[in-house]
Amino acid sequence: MAGMPLPPPDTKATEVRRMFGAIAPRYDLLNHLLSLNRDRVWRRRAVDRLLEDTPRAGVYLDACAGTFDLSVELADRTTFTGVVLSFDFAYPMLAAGRAKIPGRNIQPACADALRLPLRDGSVDGAMVAFGVRNLADVDRGLRELARVIRRGGRLVILEFMTPHWQPFRALYLLYFRRVLPLIGRLISRHGSAYSYLPESVLRFPEPPELARLMAAAGFEDVQWEVMTGGIVAAHRARRS
Repeated sequence: MAGMPLPPPDTKATEVRRMFGAIAPRYDLLNHLLSLNRDRVWRRRAVDRLLEDTPRAGVYLDACAGTFDLSVELADRTTFTGVVLSFDFAYPMLAAGRAKIPGRNIQPACADALRLPLRDGSVDGAMVAFGVRNLADVDRGLRELARVIRRGGRLVILEFMTPHWQPFRALYLLYFRRVLPLIGRLISRHGSAYSYLPESVLRFPEPPELARLMAAAGFEDVQWEVMTGGIVAAHRARRS
């Protein structure tokens, strides 16, 4: 892990890497606290979708793996006997989660999702939890995932969205824009990281547009489901 070089600097990539590096020590605590522990349910659902009609002994990529929570969810499935490749370009995030790795078939690496150190078609499936919107180039990231997934392999993407139905939307946006950044700032001691979160979500494509981008990148049978009142969407597709 420590010996792998970081990718070349890029304006957004550099800012995102620096930000996640700074909040890494309190990242897990804030994830569970700010989501009211629903993040565990979302990850379980993502792994359920990943393993539908796919080999349980395959090689799977967790891109933008952070502190390995999604990787652990997959590796700990009793029916799973494969390997999880857990990549993230923010080394402090990997370091913060390294205590979760022993005893699990997880292989971590400090690597950029836009330049994956993998051969074409070398993984049976891939998953990304709350990382696609942080990519400096979403289209390029989706194409890179398509490159490394074998034909017929599954991709699952978890991302935040904003609910559409009132009055929940108004209440959620109040929490998302006002309360969440305040709590995040107090606990993480980072001035802008938890203001970046709602800003990035509000700028990110809605589920139909993300589905279109996935199809354009080389995926088929793209579907999505909305969870927790419309604050999270789980997209799933197959490599065409």
